[in-house]
Amino acid sequence: MTIWPFVAVFAVALGLTLALTPVSIWLGKRLDIVDRPGGRRRHTGVVVRIGGLALFPAFAVAALLPVTLRLPRQDPLELIRLVGVVVGVGIIWVMGLLDDRFKLRPGLQFLGMALAAVAAILCKVFIEVFNSPFSGRQVFIDWYLMVPLTFGWLVGMTETVNMLDGVDGLATGVTAIASLVLFIHMVRLGQLTVALLPLALLGVCLGFLVFNFYPAKVFLGGGAYVLGYALGALAIVAGAKVATALLVLWVPIVDIAWQVYSRWKRGQPISLGDRGHLQFRLQDSGWSAPQISLLYYAITAGLGALALFSPSRILKLVVLLVLAGLVLLGLWVLTRKMGDRTPTGT
Repeated sequence: MTIWPFVAVFAVALGLTLALTPVSIWLGKRLDIVDRPGGRRRHTGVVVRIGGLALFPAFAVAALLPVTLRLPRQDPLELIRLVGVVVGVGIIWVMGLLDDRFKLRPGLQFLGMALAAVAAILCKVFIEVFNSPFSGRQVFIDWYLMVPLTFGWLVGMTETVNMLDGVDGLATGVTAIASLVLFIHMVRLGQLTVALLPLALLGVCLGFLVFNFYPAKVFLGGGAYVLGYALGALAIVAGAKVATALLVLWVPIVDIAWQVYSRWKRGQPISLGDRGHLQFRLQDSGWSAPQISLLYYAITAGLGALALFSPSRILKLVVLLVLAGLVLLGLWVLTRKMGDRTPTGT
């Protein structure tokens, strides 16, 4: 396969996002779908929160473009999986827009994520094999484990990126780096047509980051669900690159685990919106939004490089354990210093 399909997919994803995001900003202002400072928000001025409006159309067109080019495909199930990814992202997109407009209850948000996960599973997007972290051998799992594992993975990844959102450019940039890592990984394995999907997501993220990095002109809003679900699904479609995605997103995953424990300990709902997350703690302790985003970018890129270039499973495990310890220590210190004064609010 020549380089032109890669150029075309990336250019379409980037160009459409650059063109559609100003439209979403204009529409958000007209419909008053905006965030104002207050509660757990620390931004300045009124900012539109329906940035996700531009993400799905740009991703869908770029992802489906190779179909029109009739590129040769190695996997006969690749097209049906592509349909599953696009349909699933579309369901999440609609749910996110409804949440931006009407502030859906957690139960309705979960219903949207569940429907998207089911759509993907019905289109053969599921985790059926993984490499053992101890022996490196492939382990195949039966359907009664495959279905709940895939469901939990897709919902979990969707929520992970959503909870990461909150500082200008943070979730968008981290997703961009994770998409680049998946793209490089797939190309190295010769999965060229599948590699076009994370490339499309990369283009979308970079196009949106132009407007979303500090000072943000638009927030992701429900678009954070779109990025998380797309990343989770793309980690599956090319032979379960789940371990790679876990490694790259390790910091927000550890952070979420801490928040779940902390909220449970305080007797609060797990879905509570507060400023207990690491990125908010850093911001409240004096870090600027660009500093926080760049720190996360550097850690994500470092973990991505480790995933791509280190053959040692022991090294990866040690890095994960050490990093988890550092993140938990940082959260503990910041919590002790600042207390549990975590303003809530939507």
